Amino acid sequence: MSKLFDITSINGMILNNRFVRSATWEGMAGDYGTPASGLIDMMIKLVKGGVGLIITSHAYVLKNGKAAPWQLGIYNDQLVPGLSKMVEEVHKNEGKIVVQISHGGLYANSKLTGEVPFAPSAVSNFSKVIPHEMTQQDIQNIVEAFGISAKRARTAGFDGIQIHAAHGYLLSQFLSPAFNKRKDDYGGSIENRVRIIQEVLNAIRKNVGDDFPVLIKMNCQDFIDGGLILDDSIKAGALLKAEGIDAIELSGGTFLSGKNNPSRKDILSEKDEAYFEDAARTFRDNIDIPLILVGGIRSFNIAENIIDSNIADYISMCRPFIREPGLIKRWKSGDRNKATCLSDSKCFIPARKGKGIYCMMEKKD
Repeated sequence: MSKLFDITSINGMILNNRFVRSATWEGMAGDYGTPASGLIDMMIKLVKGGVGLIITSHAYVLKNGKAAPWQLGIYNDQLVPGLSKMVEEVHKNEGKIVVQISHGGLYANSKLTGEVPFAPSAVSNFSKVIPHEMTQQDIQNIVEAFGISAKRARTAGFDGIQIHAAHGYLLSQFLSPAFNKRKDDYGGSIENRVRIIQEVLNAIRKNVGDDFPVLIKMNCQDFIDGGLILDDSIKAGALLKAEGIDAIELSGGTFLSGKNNPSRKDILSEKDEAYFEDAARTFRDNIDIPLILVGGIRSFNIAENIIDSNIADYISMCRPFIREPGLIKRWKSGDRNKATCLSDSKCFIPARKGKGIYCMMEKKD
């Protein structure tokens, strides 16, 4: 049997294989962030389809951090029962589920929040709205919100949490010199830029303890002028490992990164796949920590080589599971043909219209 189907664990969370459903905005939550029945059904399909670990779409930890309509929320205790229902259905089908927690920062949607967004610095060249520069009190409020949201996640029964520090959202903005122009203890050197995430991690640990899996998703690079570079990303990862993070999911890019955005198109051949593989190799050479690799993986043999070569410990995918929630079950059965995903990202079109994410090649609008 391929190592891809090994039973492994991350801080006590037992996983039946090495396949991860990476956090994917589905546009399938209610106005206040409660998971809709369609979203729960999607989670069930993913478990039954063989995915070893589901990571939810990013759930906002404060009302002013909401980045998109129909986004999952975890900012209020009243959301716990709805989240628990989703978790229960996953567990009933013997799956594991981690909630990704996030704040939009500069990319919080002011039309949804009713507030001018805040960010590490009042940068003016990344959006139509110039954000407020965060005060020290704003930073502490964010740290506390992440910690309390983690407590809600544990109460709801999630198997762990993932801190979203990638793709240009708030914690990613702190890591990035392009967004972070601060002159205080949270800006300048990478040691300062990672400080808020270290504080977030410490706040989470105070709320959930050391025995609860805490993962992080972070960029290897931003692929924008003046953005986060690989060397600094590795330094940040090492500092977070020392602080007690349990696993790193390695991604890259922002919405401003052009063809190097997180969900790239035109993955037409194997050479186009695993576009963060080289960065993962460098991470592996420098940090001894469970590593989850996302980014354009479509072929079983590519995934298997990544594991066999010790480049990463887990394979994470987003769009292939939208078209084929049963992909892993198919691969395990012996049908190792490439995922049928076309990587055209048209699946996000219905989600933006409030109809929920789905593959437009499989389901007609």
